[in-house]
Amino acid sequence: MGEGGCCPSMELFRSEPMQLVQLIIPIESAHLSISYLGELGLVQFKDLNAEKSPFQRTYATQIKRCGEMARKLRFFKEQMTKAGLTPSTRPLTRVDIDLDNLETKLGELETELIEINANSDKLQRTYSELLEYKLVLRKAGEFFYSAQSSATAQKREIDARQMGEVSIDSPLLLEQEMSIDPSKQVKLGYVSGLVPRENSMAFERILFRATRGNVFLRQAVIEEPVMDPMSGEKVEKNVFVVFYSGERAKAKILKICEAFGANRYPFTEDVGKQGQMLTEVSGKISELKTTIDVGLMHRDNLLKAISYQFEQWSLLARKEKSIYHTLNMLSFDVTKKCLVAEGWSPVFAINQIQDALKRATFDSNSQVGSIFQVLHTKESPPTYFRTNKFTSAFQEIVDAYGVAKYLEANPGVYTIITFPFLFAVMFGDWGHGICLLLATLFFIIREKKLSTQKLGDITEMTFGGRYVIMMMALFSIYTGLIYNEFFSVPFELFGRSAYACRDPSCSDSTTVGLIKVRGTYPFGVDPAWYGTRSELPFLNSLKMKMSILIGVAQMNLGIVLSYFNAKFYGSNLNIWYQFVPQIIFLNSLFGYLSLLIIVKWCTGSQADLYHVMIYMFLSPTDDLGENQLFAGQKTLQMVLLLLALVAVPWMLLPKPFLLKKQHQERHQGQSYALLQSTDDSFEVEAHHDSHGHEEFEFSEVFVHQLIHTIEFVLGAVSNTASYLRLWALSLAHSELSSVFYEKVLLLAWGFNNIIILVVGIIVFICATVGVLLVMETLSAFLHALRLHWVEFQNKFYEGDGYKFNPFSFALLSDEDD
Repeated sequence: MGEGGCCPSMELFRSEPMQLVQLIIPIESAHLSISYLGELGLVQFKDLNAEKSPFQRTYATQIKRCGEMARKLRFFKEQMTKAGLTPSTRPLTRVDIDLDNLETKLGELETELIEINANSDKLQRTYSELLEYKLVLRKAGEFFYSAQSSATAQKREIDARQMGEVSIDSPLLLEQEMSIDPSKQVKLGYVSGLVPRENSMAFERILFRATRGNVFLRQAVIEEPVMDPMSGEKVEKNVFVVFYSGERAKAKILKICEAFGANRYPFTEDVGKQGQMLTEVSGKISELKTTIDVGLMHRDNLLKAISYQFEQWSLLARKEKSIYHTLNMLSFDVTKKCLVAEGWSPVFAINQIQDALKRATFDSNSQVGSIFQVLHTKESPPTYFRTNKFTSAFQEIVDAYGVAKYLEANPGVYTIITFPFLFAVMFGDWGHGICLLLATLFFIIREKKLSTQKLGDITEMTFGGRYVIMMMALFSIYTGLIYNEFFSVPFELFGRSAYACRDPSCSDSTTVGLIKVRGTYPFGVDPAWYGTRSELPFLNSLKMKMSILIGVAQMNLGIVLSYFNAKFYGSNLNIWYQFVPQIIFLNSLFGYLSLLIIVKWCTGSQADLYHVMIYMFLSPTDDLGENQLFAGQKTLQMVLLLLALVAVPWMLLPKPFLLKKQHQERHQGQSYALLQSTDDSFEVEAHHDSHGHEEFEFSEVFVHQLIHTIEFVLGAVSNTASYLRLWALSLAHSELSSVFYEKVLLLAWGFNNIIILVVGIIVFICATVGVLLVMETLSAFLHALRLHWVEFQNKFYEGDGYKFNPFSFALLSDEDD
C-alpha cells in the first residue's frame, strides 16, 4: 500500500486496511452524527440489537412515520404519472425542512388531493350517468315515436277496413278486439337503460326464460363506446327498453338488470316531457363539464407544485428512514444518555469520521462530544476496494466469482489487462474491433446523460461494462493487426510481403512457388499466407502454440500470487510446501514445453514436439534423434521429469505432519502464553482457527491435502488444455468471417446485378453484426471469464470474504422505499 510519497496508492492490489471502531454518541447529537456519517459513507455499522424484533427497537415509531411518508410520496408519484407529469429534474438544493414539518405538509397535500380526486370521481360519475341518460332519452324516444307512428297507421287501416267491405282476409276477432272496453285493457310497464353489448344476447335470453316469454325487449346499438359510471372505462353498450306486465315480472327484470350491470334510467311516454327532460339533461351536462375542467385544472396545478419538490422530499424521506434504521442498530444506554455504535471503517477514514462527529456535536449544540475509539478484534473484517468508473467493472467480474478475503491479493488488477487480452486473442479482427469500439464510444461519450436514465436490462448491463468493452475492442484491434485480418481480408499495412513468385507461371493458391525476396514482414502475419494451401496448417500451429504459451504464463502468474499471499499472511508452510512444488511441477512439464516452442520458432527446427513430450514420460533414456532441439536436451528432460515426480509427494506429505506438530507445540505451551497479544500471534491464531483449538483431525487435514494435490496435478494438464480454447475460438471466428466475406459479399459482387449486390451487402452486414459482433462477442467473453475464474484464480484466490457495505446516502437512490 503506497501511503504518501511520490508513488500513487496501490489500493487495488490488496483491499483497504480496516478497523473495528466504537462510537459513543450523546442522544442529542445522535441523529445529526449518523446523518453526517451517511454523507461520508465510510462506516459499516454492526447491529447491536440483533436479538430484538423491529417493533421492540427504540426508533420503531419514527421508522413507521417514514414508511407512511414514503407511502404518501408513492401516492403522489402515481397521481403524477396518471396526469402525465414527471418529477422535476432540477438540481437538488439543500432544503431546511425537518421530519415533522414534512410529515405535516405531506399529510395536508394527501388530504387535499384525495378530496379533489373524490369530488372529481363523483362529478365524473354523475357526468357519465347524464351522458347515458341522454342516450336513453334519444334512443327510447325513437322506440316510442316509431311505435306510436305504427299504431296510428294501423288504426287508420282498421278504420278504412270497417268503412269498406269485409273480405275473407280480415281477422275473425277484429270486431271483438275493437269492442273491448278500454277500462279493461292491460296496462304495460317498461324499464329502460343501457347494457354492455357483450352481455346483450345473454341478457335477452335470461329475460325471456325468467318471464317465460312474457316480455317485449327492444335494443338499439350505440355507435361509439361510452364511459361507464361505475368502472370509469370506455364500454360498448346498447340502449334497451323492456315491456312487461305485472309486478312479479318487474321484480325479476330489475334483479336481472343488476346482475348484468345494466344501468336503468327513468323515461316517460309523453313526447313533450321527453323534449323537456332532454333539454334539462343537456344543460346539466354542460355545467358539469365546466366544473370538472376547473377541478382537473386545480388538481394539475397542485401536482405541478408537488413535482417541483418531489425529488427533495423523496430523498429526505429515504435519508430519514435510513438514519433511524441505523440508529436502531445502536445500543441504547439509558443511564448515560448516549448511544453506542460499533462498525467497520477503513483506516484512512479516521480523520474524516472524527471531523464529522465534531461537526455534528457543534451543529446540534451538544454539551458533550462524541467518543471515537478503535477496538481490537479477531473477527474477519470486510473487504473494501477503492474503485472508479473504469476499474469498478473489472472488479465486479472478480467479485461475481467471490469477494476477496481480507487483504488477499486481488486478481482484479491483472484482470484489467489479461481479461480483454484473452478475449481479443479469440476475437482478433481489427475491423470487428473498430465496430466494437465505435459502439462502446457511444456509451462513453453519452455516459453522463445515460447514467441518469432508466435503461433496459441488457442495455444497462452493456452500459455498466462500457470500459471493459472498450478495452476488449482496443485489444481486438491489436490482435487483429497481428493476425492481419480486417473482416477476414489481409492488408499490407506495415510493408510489402516478404514472399513473391519464383516465376510468372506459379499459382497464387500454393506456397510451393513462393520464395522469400525481402526481409520478414515487420508486424504480424505476412499477408501472403492467406489464400494459400498452407494457410490453415500454419495459422493452426501458430495459434495453438501461442495459446499454450499464454496459458502457462497466466498459470505461473497465479502461482506467483499464491506466494505473495503466503508471505503476506506469514505462512511459511504454504511457501515451502505449496508454492515451491507447484511452480516446479508446472514448469518441469509445461514450462519446458513452452521453452521447446520458443526454441523451435527461433531455430526453425522440424522437431515433433508431440513426440518429444510423449517419450519424455514413456522412455526418457532414449536418444531424441532428429527431434533434438539443443545440446543436453536429454539430460535436462530427465532432470525435469525427476523434479516433477518429486514435487508431488513434496506437495502431499510434509504439510499435514508439520501442521500437526505446530498444533501440539502450540497447545503444550498454551498455559504459559503471554497476556498481551501481538499481530504475529493474531496471524497464528487466525491460521489455526480453521483446524480447531480443541482437536486436530489429522485424517481430515491429510485428506484435504491429498485432494488439493490431486486437483493441482490433474489441473495442470486440464488447465493447459483448456487454454487451447483460445486457438479454437480464434479459428472459428476467422473462418466464420471468411465464409461471410467470400460466400455472401464476393458471391453477390460476382453477379454484376445491383439488386443482388444490395441484398448481399445487407445480408453480410446482418450476419456480421448478429453472429460475429453479438454472438461471437458473448461467446469469447464467457470463455475469457471461465479462463480467469477457473484456470487463473484457482491457483491463489480463496474468494471467501464479504463486501464492505457502508451506511451511505449515495447508495439510497438505487433502493426502493
